[in-house]
Amino acid sequence: RACLLRTRHKTMAPAKKGGRAKGEARTPRSYPAYDVKASKGPAHKQNPQKLRESLKPGAVLILLAGRFRGKRVVLLKALESGLLLVTGPFAVNGVPIKRVNAAYVIATSTTVDLSSVPIPAKLNDAYFAREKANIGEKDDNFFSADKPAPPVETSDERKKDQKAIDDKLLKVIEKTPMLKAYLGALFTLTKGMKPHEMKF
Repeated sequence: RACLLRTRHKTMAPAKKGGRAKGEARTPRSYPAYDVKASKGPAHKQNPQKLRESLKPGAVLILLAGRFRGKRVVLLKALESGLLLVTGPFAVNGVPIKRVNAAYVIATSTTVDLSSVPIPAKLNDAYFAREKANIGEKDDNFFSADKPAPPVETSDERKKDQKAIDDKLLKVIEKTPMLKAYLGALFTLTKGMKPHEMKF
C-alpha cells in the first residue's frame, strides 16, 4: 500500500492594522527613566593621525586657526594623541606652550635646532587635561549663565615650565640673525598673493 503523508504548513496570521503579528515580541508598556544610561557598546578606539613629513621637532609652523592664528610657533614634539606641542616662544610673540591640530598649521622651511633644549616628559596630553566640574558646580552655573565667566589663571607650574623652555629656546634663536623678528612677525595675506604659489 502506498501511504500518502499529509503535512500541515503552519502559517502566521497577518498583523492587524496597528497591532502585532502572532509570535512577535511585545513592546514594553513603560519607558526607561531619564537617568538610566543606555549601553552604547564598546568605546571607539581613536587612532592618532599620521603626521606629515614636514612636521618634525624644531620646525617653524604657522597657525591657521584659533586665538593665535597667523602667529609663528616652534614645534617641540608630537604627542601620543596626534596633536602637536608648540610654543612661540611666549617671550617673543606671546604664544604659550599649547597643543594644536596638525590640520590647522603650515610647516615652513625654517627650522630651529632643539638638541640643546630639553623637553620635559611631563608635557603630555594629561598635562593639558581640564578638571571636571562637580554636579553642584554645574547646577550653580545654570543659574549664573548670564554672569561673565571668571578669568582663567595660569598656574605657577605652567609659568615655571614656560620660562624654563623659553630661556633655553631663546639662546638658540638669537644665534640665527633675523629669526627672532621672523617669529614675532604676523603672517598675513594681501591682495594679489596666491598661497598655492608661495614657498613657506
